[in-house]
Amino acid sequence: MGQKTRVCKVHSALCLEDLVPQDHFYRQLDAKLDLSFVRELVAQEYSSQLGRPSIDSVVFFKLQLIIFSEVIRSERQLMAQVQVNLAHRWYIGYDLDERVPDHNSLSGIRDRYGREIFQRFFEAIVESCRAAGLV
Repeated sequence: MGQKTRVCKVHSALCLEDLVPQDHFYRQLDAKLDLSFVRELVAQEYSSQLGRPSIDSVVFFKLQLIIFSEVIRSERQLMAQVQVNLAHRWYIGYDLDERVPDHNSLSGIRDRYGREIFQRFFEAIVESCRAAGLV
């Protein structure tokens, strides 16, 4: 009986773009759902001169779409999934060697945005889905 030994190699030719199938759900979502409006939606919540750079607001809302699409119960669980799921990493634009955002950062952003911004985001998403014939 053979026994498989774990070997972890560094693969310089490995590309996340090639690892996510062209017909994957998150590729389709990315192609059909324009989130460019998000930065303007949350612009008033940020100071251009104070503090360290935050997580990109588009990335934050893509993570919110993942949490709802995958029926994930918490931001901690979400980020554990994003850490290992290639399609999630591709969708939010984080390559294999990039550290994904911390769940605590997501909680802070969610609190900063508040209910009104989330309401406006999801209303815009539903309208975009209707316009694209997805709903």
